[in-house]
Amino acid sequence: MGACLNLAKFVFITGGVVSSLGKGLASAALGALLQARGYSVRLRKLDPYLNVDPGTMSPFEHGEVFVTDDGAETDLDLGHYERFTGVAARKTDSVSSGRIYSTVLEKERRGDYLGKTIQVIPHVTNEIKEFIAIGEEEVDFMLCEIGGTVGDIEGLPFFEAIRQFSQDKSRGQCIFVHLTLLPFIKASGELKTKPTQHSVKELRSIGLTPDILVCRSEGIIPEKEREKLALFCNVRADSVITAQDLKSIYEAPLAYHKEGLDQAVLDAFGIAPVPKPDLRQWEDVADRVYNPEGHVKVAIVGKYTQLEDAYKSIAEALTHGGMANRVCVNVEWVDAEIFEREDAAPYLQGFHAILVPGGFGERGTEGKIKAATFARERKVPYLGICLGMQMAVIEAARNVIGVKDAGSEEFDHEVGQRRFEPVVYHLKEWVQGNYKVSRRVGDDKGGTMRLGAYDAQLIEGSKVAEVYGTGSIDERHRHRYEVDIKYRDQLEKVGLRFSGMSPDGRLPEIVEWSDHPWFIGVQFHPELKSKPFDPHPLFKDFIRAAKDNSRLV
Repeated sequence: MGACLNLAKFVFITGGVVSSLGKGLASAALGALLQARGYSVRLRKLDPYLNVDPGTMSPFEHGEVFVTDDGAETDLDLGHYERFTGVAARKTDSVSSGRIYSTVLEKERRGDYLGKTIQVIPHVTNEIKEFIAIGEEEVDFMLCEIGGTVGDIEGLPFFEAIRQFSQDKSRGQCIFVHLTLLPFIKASGELKTKPTQHSVKELRSIGLTPDILVCRSEGIIPEKEREKLALFCNVRADSVITAQDLKSIYEAPLAYHKEGLDQAVLDAFGIAPVPKPDLRQWEDVADRVYNPEGHVKVAIVGKYTQLEDAYKSIAEALTHGGMANRVCVNVEWVDAEIFEREDAAPYLQGFHAILVPGGFGERGTEGKIKAATFARERKVPYLGICLGMQMAVIEAARNVIGVKDAGSEEFDHEVGQRRFEPVVYHLKEWVQGNYKVSRRVGDDKGGTMRLGAYDAQLIEGSKVAEVYGTGSIDERHRHRYEVDIKYRDQLEKVGLRFSGMSPDGRLPEIVEWSDHPWFIGVQFHPELKSKPFDPHPLFKDFIRAAKDNSRLV
């Protein structure tokens, strides 16, 4: 039976010393541990950057954009939250300085402030506090991660807002967790606590005192250093938590539990007695990660391969598919641009499966088309996602039905002239629920794509209907270009089946080669809904096909 608290408890997770220490992972793991004790949780991210959302940011700048069911373009940390807790993220779980300031300025223009001078305090901080409190009555614990590190000028309004928020709430309703780095100096053989001490000093200078320290380190923290941190940072010794480097992120809940993070949080709130955690789910996940019964090699042929975070959810979904099949998935990142200059075969031979992910713009697309050709002709399992599906259709149009100049309007728009016969076109209108949505090429880029969850109908007897085990699905989208159905009849005659369509029958959602062991292209992003304890059906079956192919290669 689940535990229940009378009032939502707020856990604010901040970072110090350096960025990219794993606040998102720590937050997600803590959420999973609280769930294991029977509590309900929700996680949200407050980002200091001035972009309204990451939708228009380069993947090289920010990594992937995680899309929610209700159509929000958010930080990739929300992917961690969903994967570890299974709680579907919402628009109200991600906010940036840009969105906060935009909302404040819109209110000022409407006259909502009755002629007052608009200031960071109280107007911006009030807006942040209102955001934090959304849905607090729905859960036992609200975990809020503050992006960046303490001391960043952009983050000051958020730090001030959570300071005020903790004062506004009842005593004992908010706690602060601070994640820092303990660098190890090899020359002297010492683990240094001074950067953490300075980070906590900076935090306390703006009115925040951490209740728990989570310290990233290469190894365990010796008792002497733990006591030193507790003394100088004014926390209990048992609230100094070691966060060691792990071989797999899916070991994090078990590792943090072993270190006592969830107990420290409950102690900080004074919650007693506490339910014992049921960690069997995470023990099974760890067992599947560390005890595979085989290996498969998968090539990801993309254009942002220099930064693996650009395809974070895809990499994790492949891992989940491996767990389901008891195999270790060895992923190799292949730059699609190489194939624009060289033959794809030498690079792709030996892989058990090929995945071509999404992307924007023409760069690298001819290489993706060659990857689709290789997979089709060599009967290698192929999964094309978003642009990867579009390139597979263009490949079929060019090389199978003879539309030699087949291409996408997206590429023509880039150079402002007609070069291709558009097999993929700019989507100008579509149905969302009970409404018709319209878009023009010249519209603002931010938030103007087909975003969020949409239904699709699967063709009876198709491969995807078999994979999903149902005839109706809903999946998350993020795109503004769509495969044109004008070539559908010609393509289906040669074996490329349009096996999934929008409910109105106008928009292709899935294509598959009927004479291929496993060749599926999807317009949506299935990786966004995959979880370690509930792998997405497409990734589960894709890795099964790769496993079968590994026996033949």
